[in-house]
Amino acid sequence: MTLKSAMLRRWAIRRVGAAHQYNACSWWAVPTLLVFAVVSGCSRHDSRTVITIWHQSRPTEKEFLQREIVEFEKTHPQVHVRALYKETEELRAGFQAAALAGGGPELIYGPSDVLGAFQTMGVVQDMTPWLPVESRDDFVPGALTYLPIRDDLAKKSLVQIGDRFGNHLALVYNRKFVPVPPKTTDELVALAVKNTLDEDGDGRKDRYGLVWNFTEPFFGIPFLTGFGGWVFAEPSSNARNAETATTAGGKIVPALDTPQAVAAWQFMQSLQEQGVAPRNCDYEAADSLFKSGKAAMIINGDWSWADYLKESSIDAAVAVLPTVNATGQPMRTMFAPKGYSLNVNTKQPVADLAMAFVQHMTSDVVQRRLVHELRMLPVRKIIQKDPLFETDSTLQASLAQLKNGRLMPTETELRAVWDAMRPPYQAVLGGGMTPAEAAKTMQREAISKIEQIHADAVPDNSVVALNIAGLVVVGALVVWQRHSFARFVSDWRRNRLAYLFVMPSVVCIFAVIVFPFFYNIVLSLSNMSLANFRDWRVVGLQNYIEVFGDAKIWAVFLKTIVWTAVNVAFHVGLGVLLAVALHGPVRGKSLYRILLIIPWAVPAYITALSWRGMFDYEYGAVNLILTQMAQFAPLRWLLSLANLSPPVNWLGDVGHAFQACIVANVWLGFPFMMVIALGGMQGIPHELYEAARIDRASRWQQFWHITLPLLKPVLLPAVTLGTIWTFNNLNVIWLVSNGGEPQDATHILVSYVYKAVFNLYRYGYGAALSMLIFFVLLAFSLVFLRRTRATESVYG
Repeated sequence: MTLKSAMLRRWAIRRVGAAHQYNACSWWAVPTLLVFAVVSGCSRHDSRTVITIWHQSRPTEKEFLQREIVEFEKTHPQVHVRALYKETEELRAGFQAAALAGGGPELIYGPSDVLGAFQTMGVVQDMTPWLPVESRDDFVPGALTYLPIRDDLAKKSLVQIGDRFGNHLALVYNRKFVPVPPKTTDELVALAVKNTLDEDGDGRKDRYGLVWNFTEPFFGIPFLTGFGGWVFAEPSSNARNAETATTAGGKIVPALDTPQAVAAWQFMQSLQEQGVAPRNCDYEAADSLFKSGKAAMIINGDWSWADYLKESSIDAAVAVLPTVNATGQPMRTMFAPKGYSLNVNTKQPVADLAMAFVQHMTSDVVQRRLVHELRMLPVRKIIQKDPLFETDSTLQASLAQLKNGRLMPTETELRAVWDAMRPPYQAVLGGGMTPAEAAKTMQREAISKIEQIHADAVPDNSVVALNIAGLVVVGALVVWQRHSFARFVSDWRRNRLAYLFVMPSVVCIFAVIVFPFFYNIVLSLSNMSLANFRDWRVVGLQNYIEVFGDAKIWAVFLKTIVWTAVNVAFHVGLGVLLAVALHGPVRGKSLYRILLIIPWAVPAYITALSWRGMFDYEYGAVNLILTQMAQFAPLRWLLSLANLSPPVNWLGDVGHAFQACIVANVWLGFPFMMVIALGGMQGIPHELYEAARIDRASRWQQFWHITLPLLKPVLLPAVTLGTIWTFNNLNVIWLVSNGGEPQDATHILVSYVYKAVFNLYRYGYGAALSMLIFFVLLAFSLVFLRRTRATESVYG
């Protein structure tokens, strides 16, 4: 050994020893430093008690809330109130999950229609101790929501204290076209016919007499009540049979298949047949038509009136809905209080401070400010006598409509009723179902969905087998990986610092991937639902049996396969075609690449909503283009052959709505495949093409024998990813078709799961269905990659 090599060896030994000493001494330093950082970062902690409120207030209401928070904090300096805005479904689902985990906001604010579910789940607590008996008479009837206690139905608890009334519909009219509002439905129809005009004679309506939301049955309730109907059976109900008129065993029964309901849907359908209402009209379309002066009257809620009254291009006013001539009864809308509920996890003394804020918001002073600043209806009796009600016509109409309305039920069955009414309601207004058929379908589906909400399962014999199977799998995994565990323990002693640095990533992966996956498996074997939200248990394979026995699932599954196959075929076809074109000698290649990547770069929800607007029946760009094309005889023949004779009811017809979703998703997906193919083509040697040209191979032969085989390593994994993404693409279906419309006929599996879980609270069933989706995609990926040999080298 030379002197130089000996010195190098001695130096290396010293370095290794120092490294081991560093690892031994510093492995504990990292946690110490982290704790020190956390402690030092928290040293300037705000000592005030934080009260968090989740709300769904509109911008003007949110500003009012923030001002009142400031006023409250002046008198309660020890409290900081934090208001967080949540969308309706986000608030409902997020609060349920947070409360189940023992957290969530101290207060939630919103309408009363979700309180039945919250009370059944046990996520809100009784607010009675904070409301003195003598002050309860100061509230307008309906402002305080009492619901039976789950464990003792004879007793009721106060689950919400309202601070305003709202969510009720009324007739808004443009005084430029309708100087005096109608008092009866005959006057309503006459005014609507008079104001439905084709001013330029092009065959398209330039103004409609009456518009409303055709997609949500909530907007059909005034018609139903006007003809004497209601969503639930009542003792005085005159129904066709005992099943729809009475309650069985104390259970709430829907009353949707009645002569009154059929008459209401017939009246609504007649408005469309007379041409006074558009053929396809969702909320956005109706709102836009009225704001732009293309509709003389609209039925809409109190949340929209301020915008109409401020619109300078129209002269809007609010009126009470008219009386139905056939029955002499007024069109009574549903109304609901909006107020505060106390989280069951809010304990003393924080609960006292939270309720102090609720008392502030329902005080006479704040209620009066609510009326004067927001023109909202107060919950205090004395404030409804404010002089402003004598001078403000909008407040007068709103209060009159409120007194003429019916309190929205808080029972959980109402959600099942809405879900059952929606498809037939859309079918009636879309011309796909008669009113009588719609009434029967609504009743049948409502009863079925109510049974699903309240369905409960008990453990069966498969639970023991599943427990044994689980233990066997865990044991087999431990035995299989025993050498890996031994190596890990040994390596931990030598490289603790490295593992500490990696640990945050491992924890994150476990928290967001591993744990949710196995938790979902457990849920799929449980009876977790509305009735067992906090005390669910494993019951076996019953959810899987129900999934495989549901005929609707298989119809949706086949539609999902068609959706995926068509989309991926167009994604790959267009992507490769454009990549080949851009790979050649094209002038302005960089500009074309930028333009073609835009559909992928723009957020998907913006693109989906844009396509929904372009598919509008009356004013969408797609129908306008098709109309221009139809002026030429050859193109008109081709459009007729493809069943696309304009105007096409893209969003109101079942088949065309699904096609519209596919078009929107193809637009979103082809740039990804184009980029992948273009990147793969950059790596193909040019010598191969030169040799092919020498052999006089055509362009097609070059593509088929050189380009396509050499794109295989990059294209096939991209196709696999594209298939998985498309199979699970909820955004496009949900946004373009507005949640599976029309008639719930555009659902794919992932959107069907979403509705099953969040509309009917069937968490165990939804988890089983999601596992089915997982195994389908896993099987496809494994088979597809193996059959296509996507991981093998093309040169091998």
